[in-house]
Amino acid sequence: MKTLTELNFDNRFAQLGEVFSTEVTPQPLENPRLVVASEAAMALLDLDPATKDDPLFTELFAGHKLWSTAEPRAMIYSGHQFGSYNPQLGDGRGLLLGEVVNEAGEHWDLHLKGAGMTPYSRMGDGRAVLRSSIREFLASEHLHALGIPSSRALCVTGSETPVYRERQELGAMLMRLAPSHVRFGHFEFFYYTKQHDELKKLLDHVVENHFSDCLEHPEPYHCFFREVLERTAEMVAKWQAYGFCHGVMNTDNMSILGITFDFGPYAFLDDFDARFVCNHSDHAGRYSYENQVPIAHWNLAALAQALTPFIAIEQLRATMDLFLPIYETVWLGLMRKRLGLQTAEESDKELIQRLLQLMQSSAIDYTRFFRELGDSHPEMALARLREDFVDIKAFDEWAATYRQRSERESVDHEARRTRMHAANPKYILRNYLAQKAIEAAEAGNYGPVRELHGVLSRPFDEQPGMEHYAERPPEWGKHLEISCSS
Repeated sequence: MKTLTELNFDNRFAQLGEVFSTEVTPQPLENPRLVVASEAAMALLDLDPATKDDPLFTELFAGHKLWSTAEPRAMIYSGHQFGSYNPQLGDGRGLLLGEVVNEAGEHWDLHLKGAGMTPYSRMGDGRAVLRSSIREFLASEHLHALGIPSSRALCVTGSETPVYRERQELGAMLMRLAPSHVRFGHFEFFYYTKQHDELKKLLDHVVENHFSDCLEHPEPYHCFFREVLERTAEMVAKWQAYGFCHGVMNTDNMSILGITFDFGPYAFLDDFDARFVCNHSDHAGRYSYENQVPIAHWNLAALAQALTPFIAIEQLRATMDLFLPIYETVWLGLMRKRLGLQTAEESDKELIQRLLQLMQSSAIDYTRFFRELGDSHPEMALARLREDFVDIKAFDEWAATYRQRSERESVDHEARRTRMHAANPKYILRNYLAQKAIEAAEAGNYGPVRELHGVLSRPFDEQPGMEHYAERPPEWGKHLEISCSS
């Protein structure tokens, strides 16, 4: 384990120069205090869990003090926002403090969100609020616990600094970790500004540091794009399987590592609804749950366009054709696990789609259905679950097909239960749970957000005494309006 002053920095992105980022010093908040920290994320930096109790922890990870070897930089990029190209975006309220190398040789970006104005803040104040910081913290660590690739969250720091959004809120900072903060939009910026030498420099940097296996490939750039596509397809397949809705899949919010990135108005499905839109400012439903797959494909096409100076268009098109087959293979595999199926049959896709249609028409709680399906013997579970469906006849027909499909595997029921519980979380980050924790934190009580974080860090475990976190959401909790405002 290391002390806070022993972190080893190797700031590779900063070394690319002023064309790629701008040196900016964090602007401290008033009276910072630690709201919540992730011990699992701390371990990525080789930090002892007790370190979070040191006042220096809050001072460093809130930008009040800086390591002598940190090099705070605001990154420049562009991107397509709701389908329209925005020529210059960049870190408007976040700073890449530097890259820490842990004992395993892994590089982790320290990215401070809410650190104040930068040259890319446009009309913004460069701040983040407690509400959005807590939401990103909870989501980052919960998705990781679910097995969904994500950036990580080290801690949230609260303050007494007023920040004005739709109402006056409390300013906060989030320390985010990721192996890289390079986005699709980084490549778009240098492509559309015709800075092809810089585009190649960025491409070489990313391949060398994050896709080094491609260096052995006869065409390393093409290998890189294919890996980005594969990782993105797998990530979105996991989103869909677990009912996660990102909300703002702009290309500047897409990581080249294929990890969930830049949390805004996200939500997990309560009742299953393929048309669900979690961002109340997304009036056209561009980023609805059912659109996440085609939008991911669209975003990859935008990245492919930015790479055309270095990869043949025919190769890019052929690689793009791999997206849907990769996505479907991963998604089907996950959904089979959620249904307790170990083998693959041709009819499985139809079985799953029929179930989702029934869940849609009866507004079935997505997370609870799969958990309860594995709670007991299939006959008992199906008999209980049928009570929730409007079209009982249609459900009985599906249940009969599912029963026959399951019986062809001749599995011990206790082994089935164990396997299904390992694939189906009991606890999911519902918006109303986050909202209750946020309201308590805004009143100065950080206990609820810390407890919720602890529960969500073990989503598949039973956790006696915490069952209330797995209850059906109240009606008001299903209709919370979440926007991009943070």
